Amino acid sequence: MLIAVLLGFVFAPLWNLLGRWIKGSFSWLPALLPAGLFLYFASLYPVTQNGPLLTSTPWIPSMGVNLDFRLDGLSLLFALLITGIGTGVFIYASYYLKGHRHLDRFFAYISFFMASMLGVVLADNLLLLIIFWELTSISSYFLIGFDHEAAKSRRNALQALVITGLGGFLLLAGFVLIGTVAESFSIAQLLGTAGSLQNHPLYGWMLALVCAGAFTKSAQFPFHFWLPGAMAAPTPVSAYLHSATMVKAGVYLLARFTPMLGGTDYWQYTLISFGGITMLYSAFHAMHRKDLKEILAYSTVAALGMLVFLLGIGTQQALLAAGVFILTHALYKATLFLVAGMLDHETGTRHIEKLRGLRKVMWPVAIAGGIAALSSAGVPLTYGFIGKDLIYDATLKAINWPWVLTAVALVTNILVLYAGFQAGIRPFTGPLPDHHRTLHLPNARLWLPACVLALLCLAFGILPALTNGLAGAVASAIANTPVDAHLAIWHGFNTVLALSGLTLLAGFLLYGWFAPPEGKLQQRWEHLSPESLYRKAGQGFTWFAGKYTRLLHNGNLRSYVFSIITFIILLLGTKILTGVHLYFDRRAVVGGLRLYDVVIFVVTLAAIWKSISTNSRITAVASLGVVGYCICLLFVIYSAPDLAMTQFTIDTLTVVLFVLVLFRLPRFLRINDKLWQDGILAALFGGLISLIALGALNEPTTKETSEFYAENAYLLAKGKNIVNVMLVDFRGFDTMIEITVLSIAALGVYSLMKLRISSDNKE
Repeated sequence: MLIAVLLGFVFAPLWNLLGRWIKGSFSWLPALLPAGLFLYFASLYPVTQNGPLLTSTPWIPSMGVNLDFRLDGLSLLFALLITGIGTGVFIYASYYLKGHRHLDRFFAYISFFMASMLGVVLADNLLLLIIFWELTSISSYFLIGFDHEAAKSRRNALQALVITGLGGFLLLAGFVLIGTVAESFSIAQLLGTAGSLQNHPLYGWMLALVCAGAFTKSAQFPFHFWLPGAMAAPTPVSAYLHSATMVKAGVYLLARFTPMLGGTDYWQYTLISFGGITMLYSAFHAMHRKDLKEILAYSTVAALGMLVFLLGIGTQQALLAAGVFILTHALYKATLFLVAGMLDHETGTRHIEKLRGLRKVMWPVAIAGGIAALSSAGVPLTYGFIGKDLIYDATLKAINWPWVLTAVALVTNILVLYAGFQAGIRPFTGPLPDHHRTLHLPNARLWLPACVLALLCLAFGILPALTNGLAGAVASAIANTPVDAHLAIWHGFNTVLALSGLTLLAGFLLYGWFAPPEGKLQQRWEHLSPESLYRKAGQGFTWFAGKYTRLLHNGNLRSYVFSIITFIILLLGTKILTGVHLYFDRRAVVGGLRLYDVVIFVVTLAAIWKSISTNSRITAVASLGVVGYCICLLFVIYSAPDLAMTQFTIDTLTVVLFVLVLFRLPRFLRINDKLWQDGILAALFGGLISLIALGALNEPTTKETSEFYAENAYLLAKGKNIVNVMLVDFRGFDTMIEITVLSIAALGVYSLMKLRISSDNKE
């Protein structure tokens, strides 16, 4: 499985290298990648019937991190959808984007995304899962913003990245918390620790963080608005990411964590509430949209809400319904997206008021769209009918509020039926406008993938037993206990059948009677929508960032140093005044001073005063050099000749380098008008450091560290100079970083020396 996951990452740059052929007659070549992976995962179906297939490859053995992958019913379903629908989308895109100058780049992005999604659904380690999770966000950002020259594409791609990226950060925190509590990041081991996680005092935080990550990725209210915005992407991206793969990553996560975190009232109330609100809100918005992709986007959000809703109910019937509905929705929604793309590609518009009678020129497309719309409505002999029946069966058998949950599902299904008919049937009915009479059936690479998916909707609807094994395996993986699936068209006259009939009747009447006013809903509630609040928050953040930057990041180095030292004084001063008591013997300090100490101190003060009072840069640098040499004398007096030599060398080089740089700058140094302010700050800071240093002198010292270095310097590092051994061996990384910093500084100095400023700009 590791190779299967990594193939997408390997081929992503390869498509760029083969760009000349990909953009030409070999545009179909990338489709072989998902097709081959689909056959591979399909061949593993019999294996998963006997239990999960686990593989492990060492990655970072010293940290106990491995490339662990798990293939069970749930991950197999997603792997088949990712590769199977991916094959159709690759074929579709090879013609849809024909002639596009970045077609090779598109296949690179989408291959990278496919590999990331496979990693998400197959990972058996939380740390591995979060890596692939973030890779899906990054790759989807490039796909959504594929038309990067359009401001709308860039804005919506960034919006999707911000929302899903924030969710990913919270999810990472949740994974770390779960792994810490359970003392394992292995999903296989975590599946056996459900009780310990649910009874832990931090269970609420685990639940909240995991749900936040899942809800943002799966576009649950109020995070849903990024998905309709992502419709700025080309249709192949919408058909792939927003029907069967990326948006269902959050649903997959909740399904995978159901055995670990599910089964509690908190889990049930959270998922049912967010899922229920999302499905009603989005289904209502779907019926008020006129753009085909917007209709499909909002109905997709409603379907995602339905899946979260079912996982919240949590019974075996609900989990089985969720497993079947994942497949049902992927088949008919991918078909409708592909149909919408074909209509846009051939007619140049996605507005449903401008599309009529196209069955006369695109009859295979009309058949595919009609079957997908009927499946979304739950008409008998389509797979959607099986999915709708299971949903009603799950809500009626819910432990709490069965009729309330059933009513919510009923209203949502009626509205989704209306949206599906608007997208899949309306453009093909009625008379054909004159300006569309010249249209013709597009290339088979456009309509064939949609027809195959539509035929699967029909085949699984007529013979639902074909999916019994897969549906049962999915439900068993979610429940972490065996679940039998017996899917059938007819279960007799019962309440479920009555609800299905009521859905169809009400949906047909709504479709025939209701015509939403153009733009009224958006105009009325736009200022209260989550998207509007997000944009206002973004504007507020930009305003705050501007104020903050102008105040604290004004480009004045003196201002930066002033702010940093002020903060340190406040921090240390507050700590000393409130909690730390410094003690030192004043008599010992004053009595220990000798004449040469006083002389060095006076010379240092004089040099400091000269450096801040002179108008000459060279004099200021020389004065600072005197300060450095005074410190060298102190090191010599107090028996630290090594430090003295080091300080002497550094000060000498510093003075030389400063002179080399400054001799090209203006002759005179501008005096700071607020010298008294800097003086007060320097006195406070120096006094504070002096107090801390004097207090440290009176603290009891331990010699364990120094004794260790003295005893082991020669034994371990073969060096007799303890200071050198500490710098080169025991603290080698610190020294290496310091050398790196000095090297960077040297490059800066060299650049300044080579800089040539015109006479007009020297001031």
